[in-house]
Parts: sequence; C-alpha cells; structure tokens
Amino acid sequence: MSNFGLNREKVLAMLTDLESEQIERTISTTDTDKFAQAICAFSNDLSNTLRNGYLFIGAHDNGIPCGLKTSDRLLQSFGGLRSDGNILPQPVLSVSVFSFDAGDVIVLEIQPSPFPPVRYKGKTWIRVGPRKAVANEMEERILSERRSANVSMFDMRPCLEASLADMDLGLFRNRYLPNAIDAELLANDERDIRD
Repeated sequence: MSNFGLNREKVLAMLTDLESEQIERTISTTDTDKFAQAICAFSNDLSNTLRNGYLFIGAHDNGIPCGLKTSDRLLQSFGGLRSDGNILPQPVLSVSVFSFDAGDVIVLEIQPSPFPPVRYKGKTWIRVGPRKAVANEMEERILSERRSANVSMFDMRPCLEASLADMDLGLFRNRYLPNAIDAELLANDERDIRD
C-alpha cells in the first residue's frame, strides 16, 4: 500500500521519539478496537495541528521492533479498518511496512479529517497528549464547529460568472440589507451598490 511521504529515516526518528499527540506504538497485531480508536483520535486532531498521526504496530514503547513478521493478510486487515463501517466518516490513511533487523514495523499514517468528529462505533476518540480519550461534550462541540467551518454550502460560494445584472436589486435592498445591517448604518452608507 502507499505511503504519504514516509521513508526509513523518518520512521526510525519517530520510533525513537517519545509517544505524543502524533505518535502511538503497540506490539499487538490483533487489538482491532485499540487500532480503530487510535485512527479515530488521529483523524479528529482536536488540537488542530493539521499534522498526520502515526500508529506503529510491531514496536515496543521504547521504539524497538518486537520481531514482527508481516503478511499480506495482516496488512489487508489494517487497510480494512478504513472501510469496515465502524469508523465514520471514513478516515484517510496509508498502510506501510518497514523491515529492520529486529523485525517489521507496520505504520498507519492517518491524515486529520476536515469533517470531524470522526467516531468509532459511535464514540468520538481524541488524543490528549500521548494518550487516547473519549471526547467530552465541549471537545465534541469544538470538533462539530470545525466541521461546520469546513463545509461550504452552495449559497456561501461565490458565483464568479454572475454579474450585477443577474441580481434582484430590489430584493437585496428592501429585504436582505435591512435584515443584515443596522438601520442607522444603512441610512449613513453612501457606497455604490457595486462596492
């Protein structure tokens, strides 16, 4: 599977770094809940770092590989986490494998979602420093507001091919402006309609 720009040197540097908001390690290859929670948390990017998150499978907490030998089936199972319907909306992730003398390390690289909150089995997981947690009400609200800010409705997008002649100026002057702008400000506004 593809990777988003990882190379052996970058993986080695991250393996020896401390676990953080962007890095988690595990020696387990079967704890699907743990993997999915981590993917969800990295996707939510509560701190809005806009940086990818990395889940290293086959590495101890100190970053040393645990002797894992990968297989196609194992790699496919990790790729399947993206689309099995338990993480919604679907995350953007890449699955890579790097071989070292002490064993293979599978790296899941997860991009922050522009449409949070991302939920795993209905729960919103986030990173709080180097650990995962279920988002509280305020954190859910922050993520929901970010989603709203990233969604562009049709009536908020400019219609670049339209001209002033295409606009209903009577409706604009008599209905929209009085509801959108203070009456006193409107009375003193001497700008041309094109401004």
